[in-house]
Amino acid sequence: MKRLVLASNNPGKIREFRELLAPLDLDVVPQGELGIAEAAEPHATFVENALAKARHAARRARLPALADDSGICVAALDGEPGVHSARFAGEPTSDARNNEKLVALLQEQPDRRAHYYCVIVLVRHADDPEPLIAEGRWDGEVIATPRGSGGFGYDPHFLLPDLGRTAAELAPEEKHALSHRGQALRRLLAALRERG
Repeated sequence: MKRLVLASNNPGKIREFRELLAPLDLDVVPQGELGIAEAAEPHATFVENALAKARHAARRARLPALADDSGICVAALDGEPGVHSARFAGEPTSDARNNEKLVALLQEQPDRRAHYYCVIVLVRHADDPEPLIAEGRWDGEVIATPRGSGGFGYDPHFLLPDLGRTAAELAPEEKHALSHRGQALRRLLAALRERG
C-alpha cells in the first residue's frame, strides 16, 4: 500500500495528515485532486461518519482510503457541537462563525471544559470487512478570546490549561505530539504494524 486517498477536502486536515504521514513514504492523495466530492455525513457518531467517508473515497478512487471524523465536544453543551463541529453555524462552513456561536453559547456558563475527539478509519478497499479504526481524545477548555495563528477550526479558542496556551499557539510538531488526530494516527499505525 504505497498510495492512498485521503477522504477530506479540509485544507487544515490535509496539511496535518501530510505532515503526520510524511515519514511513511506514502503517496497521500486528497480526494479533491481525484475529482471526488465529499461524502454525506448523516450519522450521529464519529466512527460511522469516518467509515462512510473512507468507503466513499475508496470506491471512487479504487485505492485504499484514510478518513477521519473529528470535532470538539463541550461538557456544558452535552457534547455538542460534536459531529456537527464543521457545520455548527450552518452552511457555508466557516471557522469564524462556528467559533462565534460556540463562544456565545458559553457566555454565561462557568463550565468551560471541552475535548477534541477524533476517529480515523483505514480501509484497504471500499468493501473492506476489517477496517482499521483508531481514536484519540485531547482535553482542554474553551476561552472567549482567541489566541494564536496556527491550526484551524476551534484551535484559537481551545486552551490547554497545563501549557497555558491554545492549540493555535503550538508549533505544528507540538500539536501533532499532543492532538487527538496525532494520537489516533499513532494508534492506527501501531495497529497496521501489528497486522503486518
